[in-house]
Amino acid sequence: MNKGIRAGEVRVIGADGEQIGIMPMAEALRIAEEQTLDLVEVSPDAKPPVCKIMDHGKFKYEQTKKKQEAKRKQKTTQIKEIKVRPKTDDHDLATKVRHIEKFISNNDKVKITLVFRGREVVLREQANAVLEKVVNLTSDFAVVEQLPRFEGRVITMLLAPK
Repeated sequence: MNKGIRAGEVRVIGADGEQIGIMPMAEALRIAEEQTLDLVEVSPDAKPPVCKIMDHGKFKYEQTKKKQEAKRKQKTTQIKEIKVRPKTDDHDLATKVRHIEKFISNNDKVKITLVFRGREVVLREQANAVLEKVVNLTSDFAVVEQLPRFEGRVITMLLAPK
């Protein structure tokens, strides 16, 4: 910006966006000072570097406003976790499915964790049946994003909104 620009010659763009032309650095600074504006280096890699005459404070303010607007429009998805066991009963499962439906309606993903305790590890068929029931009950509003994966004493599965 202004005297911090190290180039000898620069291509100058006016405050209205019209190209003024290639000129020595001193002359470009003089033109910017006459208009009580700043000379800002827009493209330092170009030959010669491109500088624009603008109000630098206003430019920075507009940039922060654009960043805030982009951040506001960004969608945030969280991963909610529901824990089940191999012997989870149908009514309890229905309650957990209602929770899953609430999470999915808020555009969150749901991680279903099936935990084995003690000697329950031998109940793999029952565990797969429980996860299959969850998939069938949530098929109207959710899709399986990650198939069930067995990791130690835990099986995890990820559901996402349709």
